[in-house]
Amino acid sequence: MMELEQKPSEPCLSPAAFVDQVQYSNILEGRFKQLQDEREAVQKKTFTKWVNSHLGRVTCRIGDLYTDLRDGRMLIRLLEVLSSEQLPKPTKGRMRIHCLENVDKALQFLKEQKVHLENMGSHDIVDGNHRLTLGLIWTIILRFQIQDISVETEDNKEKKSAKDALLLWCQMKTAGYQNVNVHNFTTSWRDGLAFNAIVHKHRPDLIEFDTLKRSNAHYNLQNAFNVAEKELGLTKLLDPEDVNVDHPDEKSIITYVATYYHYFSKMKALAVEGKRIGKVLDYAIEADQLIEKYETLASELLQWIEQTIFTLNDRQLANSLSGVQNQLQAFNTYRTVEKPPKFTEKGNLEVLLFTIQSKMRANNQKVYMPREGKLISDINKAWERLEKAEHERELALRNELIRQEKLEMLAARFDRKAAMRETWLSENQRLVSQDNFGIDLSAVEAATRKHEAIETDIGAYGERVAAVEAVARELEAEGYHEVRRVLARRDNVLRLWEYLKELLAARRERLAAHRDWRLMQDDHGLDAA
Repeated sequence: MMELEQKPSEPCLSPAAFVDQVQYSNILEGRFKQLQDEREAVQKKTFTKWVNSHLGRVTCRIGDLYTDLRDGRMLIRLLEVLSSEQLPKPTKGRMRIHCLENVDKALQFLKEQKVHLENMGSHDIVDGNHRLTLGLIWTIILRFQIQDISVETEDNKEKKSAKDALLLWCQMKTAGYQNVNVHNFTTSWRDGLAFNAIVHKHRPDLIEFDTLKRSNAHYNLQNAFNVAEKELGLTKLLDPEDVNVDHPDEKSIITYVATYYHYFSKMKALAVEGKRIGKVLDYAIEADQLIEKYETLASELLQWIEQTIFTLNDRQLANSLSGVQNQLQAFNTYRTVEKPPKFTEKGNLEVLLFTIQSKMRANNQKVYMPREGKLISDINKAWERLEKAEHERELALRNELIRQEKLEMLAARFDRKAAMRETWLSENQRLVSQDNFGIDLSAVEAATRKHEAIETDIGAYGERVAAVEAVARELEAEGYHEVRRVLARRDNVLRLWEYLKELLAARRERLAAHRDWRLMQDDHGLDAA
C-alpha cells in the first residue's frame, strides 16, 4: 500500500491575524480598483480631446467617449479624417441593428488596414463597454498617430518600434537639459521639465527654461501645456493633475507627446522644403496656384511611375551574356540614379499638400483635397506597383543571367568537344588514306587485321560524334545567340565523320582487291612450279 507523502503543516492564523489579513487584502484591492478608475478617467479625458482635435477639422465633436461613439457615425467620420479615405456611408436609423452595422463598417475598415482587433466586436462599442471603447481608441491612435514614428541616428541604423522611436526622439531633444532624464512615458514627465525642454529645443523664444524649478511641477506642466496650445496650436490633451501623480498613465502621455513629435517633425520638413520652394514661390501666391503646382507634380510623377512600370515589365531580354549584363547594369543605374530623386519628389509632394492645407486652414478656407487618382494614397499605391514591377524585373534579369552563363559554359564545352573530334577525325583520315598493305600475303593478312581494328575504333567513335550533336541540339533548343556558328561547326564535324567513313570503306575495298591479287599471284606461282 502506497504511503501518502506528508506535507508540512501551514502555520495557523489566529482569528485576529486572519481579520487583519482580510482587511489588508481588501484595502489593497480597493486601492488597486481606485488606481484603475483614476487611470481610466484620465484615458477617457485624453482620448476624448484627441478625438475632438481631429473631428474639429470637419466641424464635428463628441461630448462623451462612451456614448457618442455607440451609433458608429462619429467613429466612421474619425477614421475618414485620419486616413483621408472614403468609408462606406453610415446606415440611416437609430435602432440597435443600425448602430451595429455602422460600428462594424468602422471595424472592417480597420481590419483592412491590418489593424489587429483582439476580442472586440461591434456590440462591445454599441453597448458602451468602457474598457473596450478605450482599447479601440488606443488602437486607432497607435495605427494613425504612433505607428509611423521612426528615428534614425548616425550610429544606430536598426529599426525600432514606434514607442521606442518616440522615446528616443524625446531623449535626443531633451539631451543636455538640466534635471531632465526621459527614460519612460510615466514618471519621467511628472515634474513638467521634459515637456518644457521639448518646446524650448524647437522654440527657445517661447519658454525661459532656466527659470523653471523642478520642485514646482504644477507650474511647469501648466506652462508647457498652455504654451503648446496657444503658440503651437496643440490641443491640451492633459491637465497638470493628470501627470503630477505617483503613477501617470502611460497611454495618455504617449498620445500627448506624439502630438509634439508630429508637429515639430512637420515643421522641420516644412522648413527644409520651404528653403527649396521659397526661392521659386512667393508666400503671397494664391492657394489655387499651389494647388495647380501639386496637381502638375502629381501628374508628372504618376506618369513617370506608369511609364517606368511599362518599361520594367518588358521581358524582351538580350539573348547573350554580355547583353544581359548590360541590361542588369542599366537596371542598377535606374535603381541608384533615376529612382531616388523620384522618391524625393514623392516626399516633397506630401510636404506641399500639407503646406497647401495649412495655408487654407489659416485663411479659414475650405481645405483642398486632391481629386480621386491624385491623392497621396493613390500615389503610394502606384509606388507599390512600381516596387513590385522592379522586383519582378530584377528576378527576370538574374534568372536570364544564370541561363546565359550556363549556355556559355555549354558552348565552351561544345567547342572543346568539337575541336577534339575535328583533330581526331583529321588524323584518322590521314591514317586510312595510306595503302601500306605489304608485298606478301602474310603482310596483307596483317594489314587486313589492322584495318578491322581501325574500323572497330572508328565505329566506336560514333558515340562521341553523337555527343557533339546532342550538345549542339541543346544549344539550338535554348536559343543560344551563336547557334549558327555552333551548327556550322557541328556540320563540319559530321562532314569529317562521313568523309572518314567513306575513306574507310574505300580502303577496305582496296585492301580486299589487293588481297585477292596477292592470292592470285601466289596461285600462279604454285602452278608454274
